[in-house]
Amino acid sequence: MIVLNINGESRSVDVPDDMPLLWVLRDVIGLTGTKFGCGIAQCGACTVHLDGAAVRSCVLPVSAVGSKAVTTIEGVGASAVGKKVQQAWLDIEVVQCGYCQSGQIMSATALLAATPEPSDAEIDVAMSGNICRCGTYVRIREAIKQVATGQKVAPQTIPNVAPTASPAAAAAALLSFVRVEDMA
Repeated sequence: MIVLNINGESRSVDVPDDMPLLWVLRDVIGLTGTKFGCGIAQCGACTVHLDGAAVRSCVLPVSAVGSKAVTTIEGVGASAVGKKVQQAWLDIEVVQCGYCQSGQIMSATALLAATPEPSDAEIDVAMSGNICRCGTYVRIREAIKQVATGQKVAPQTIPNVAPTASPAAAAAALLSFVRVEDMA
C-alpha cells in the first residue's frame, strides 16, 4: 500500500511501485483532469506539481513520489497563484480544444509561483515542454503576463464582420469560382 498526498488529502493506493503516477491519478483515484498525451514526457499534457515543481506524471513511477505533495489541475486553484492563472486563462480565452490546457496551466502556475514576474525567455523555458496542437501560444503568454502584471489583457480575436464590398463585387467574386459549364 502506498500513501500519497494529493491535493492536500492523504490517499492510500494498492498499485505496483512502477505504475506511472498519471495512471494512479486517472484510473485508480479518478482525477481525470490530468491528461495522457504522449507517454514519453514530451508533450506536457500530464503535468502535475510535485512539491510545487512541474513534473510529467506519465513517466514518474508512483514509488518516486514518496511524501512529496502532489497537486493536480483539480487542486491547483486552491493556491492564490493557481486561482489567478485559471482566471487569466478564462479572461484571455486561451482554450480551444482544451486537451493540453491542464498541463499548460500547471506549468504556468509552477513558473509564476517560483518567478512572479518572468521574462519572455523564462516563460519560453518554462512552457517549452508543453505542446498545444491548436497553437494558442500567444494567448498562453498573454495569460501568464496578465498574472505577472496584474493588468487585464483583452483577448485577441478576429472580428466577425464581412468586408465591405459592393453587391456587384461580391457577385463577381462568387461567379469566379463557378465554371460556366456548371451553370448550363
